[in-house]
Amino acid sequence: MSEKDLAKEIDAIKARNKRVETDKAWETSWTRRLCIAALTYIVVVVYSFTISRVQNIWLSSLVPVIGFTLSTLSLSLVRKIWEKNK
Repeated sequence: MSEKDLAKEIDAIKARNKRVETDKAWETSWTRRLCIAALTYIVVVVYSFTISRVQNIWLSSLVPVIGFTLSTLSLSLVRKIWEKNK
């Protein structure tokens, strides 16, 4: 393998590592969590209006959003336990 090929391979690995780091940062970011929570809330509100049997749509729509948000926060703990036992 020539020095030129080796340098290209190293550059490709560095580029991949940068993408992986960015993906990891996005997966654990509060921006992502808040966007998902907001979108979940909007979907639940629209659904609640559609079925129109819910008395307090705005408040009841928070329940799944809070549940989802709590699950995303607790999954990092579950993952750490899983990694430790693997």
